[in-house]
Amino acid sequence: MSVLTIEPGANPADEEPPDTGERHRLTAVTGLAALSLDAMASVAYGPEAIVLVLAAAGAHGLGFTLPVTLAIAGLLAVLVASYRQVIAAFPDGGGSYAVARTHLGARTSLVAAASLVLDYVLNVAVAVTAGVAALTSAFPALYDDRLWLCLGVLVLVTAVNLRGIVESARVFIVPTVVFVGSVFVLMVFGLLRSGPASTASADGHASVLADDATTVGALLLLKAFASGCAALTGVEAIANAVPSFRVPRARRAQRAEVALGAVLGVMLIGLSVLIGRFHLQPVEGVTVLAQLADASLGHNWAFYVIQFATMILLALSANTSFGGLPVLLKLLARDNYLPHVFALKADRQVHRHGVLALALVSAALLVFSGGDTNTLVPLFAIGVFVGFTVAQVGMVRHWFLERGGRWRGKALLNGFGAVLTGAATVVVTLEKFREGAWLVVIALPLLVAAFGAVHRAYGRIGERLGLGRIPEPPHRERSLVIVPVSSLSRLTSEALTAAASLGDEVRAVTVCYPDPEDRAATHALERSWAAWNPGVELVRLPCERRSLGRPIAAYVRGVGAAESATRVTVLIPEAEPERLWQRLLQNQRGAVVAHAVRRETDAVICRLRFRLL
Repeated sequence: MSVLTIEPGANPADEEPPDTGERHRLTAVTGLAALSLDAMASVAYGPEAIVLVLAAAGAHGLGFTLPVTLAIAGLLAVLVASYRQVIAAFPDGGGSYAVARTHLGARTSLVAAASLVLDYVLNVAVAVTAGVAALTSAFPALYDDRLWLCLGVLVLVTAVNLRGIVESARVFIVPTVVFVGSVFVLMVFGLLRSGPASTASADGHASVLADDATTVGALLLLKAFASGCAALTGVEAIANAVPSFRVPRARRAQRAEVALGAVLGVMLIGLSVLIGRFHLQPVEGVTVLAQLADASLGHNWAFYVIQFATMILLALSANTSFGGLPVLLKLLARDNYLPHVFALKADRQVHRHGVLALALVSAALLVFSGGDTNTLVPLFAIGVFVGFTVAQVGMVRHWFLERGGRWRGKALLNGFGAVLTGAATVVVTLEKFREGAWLVVIALPLLVAAFGAVHRAYGRIGERLGLGRIPEPPHRERSLVIVPVSSLSRLTSEALTAAASLGDEVRAVTVCYPDPEDRAATHALERSWAAWNPGVELVRLPCERRSLGRPIAAYVRGVGAAESATRVTVLIPEAEPERLWQRLLQNQRGAVVAHAVRRETDAVICRLRFRLL
């Protein structure tokens, strides 16, 4: 027997023996592509969310777009710095859940986990519907089929992620580069212009500026700040999925986090500068990003390239959830808050059950919303802000406990971020409550309660199994093997041979029915059994009803009660057909017997597969 030891001070996440699975993990570049699509795509609706709120104050209110965006960019810098510290302190992933579990207690960690689960699921639904909405805007004839288009995109993204996170990252590198490159080209050309090149996209569309403009007050600016913070969704995804990176995992994840913050911040500020430069106003039916592309590049092929790239990236930004949520579910399963099946990995380092669960719940949301983005958006972003706040509060406690160099400055940074994200959480929840945010407010505690129920169930199971305690040494007991039979065949011979090899005593049982035809079949079996004389007793089990499993289970239960010192095994012989479709030809008697014995007795069940080659 060998024992694995880890030297003091070693980091098991960064100092791992080389294995072939490393090639199925992420580099800093592929990690940025696989896990940042949500954040990158948010520039398509983040600035617009700010503009729509400030439009309540008319043209004067729109002048505050850049200051609000700078505040959001400042918060982004705080979050990136914070999550960079989270990655270093918690290299096993989990983000705010891992931080809260260590420093804020189990209950708070479950709140963080539940908020992340809700955010990830909603991100998939919102991303897919937004991408399809861009498509149907370009091709109105597809509008009535938007639900099927949404489900088709979801199936495509799910299939790519079942291939492995590295394969999905490689697929998404190209659209990410095209989108980011297009936005930067848009910003450069826009800054070189003194006026808009075109306004064709907005012509003929009604402005949404308020006729009775309100004054620009602190509440309006706070609402604009909270709405614009939707652009920060996805910032935490890299910290949640650190185990998906190649070694050294923490350093690669930190590089990806910093690169994400830098690119996202530049894009948000650049687009806000252009909004003020061109004096853009929000109009119905046309996105702010489309107006910026029109004003900077003109209404030509470049305009359509940006629209198409935006559509693709919005649809595929669901990949952020597929990269982060399965890792979070694995950590919850490891801590006994979810079924352990979510901790299992398939080949290519895929948490397949987490991917499939995310796809199924997202599909249900798509069906519920009918593929409509506006139905889902009010539910979005609340969960991620709860996670942001919990993570920052936990990191403040982390620095007070760990101390270290410049710990006061780090704690102050995290505390300031917690105040900002906490305020954003309250404002967004209150503002969107009647529009559907109440559903998240209800779902969050229900999900926490479900985690707790699973944890208690595993606790009871562990207590019954004696987990953590040294069990009694194994000992040999007398073994009785019971073999259900209905006729004589080579399968019967193989079953009795296997049973004789397993137990001290073997009994064959057959169920007898009162119908004349069945009595004749039973007598024929008894005569054939006597002529064969296998040295095994054949026990008849009379049954008035046409039941197969219950009489056998009742007999096994009776034997167990009468011979308590005997270990009873039921060996069920079954033919394994050569072709898969030939299984439809079988009568499924073995499955019926196995189900009844498992449900009604404590006997060991052994299913003998006889291959028909």
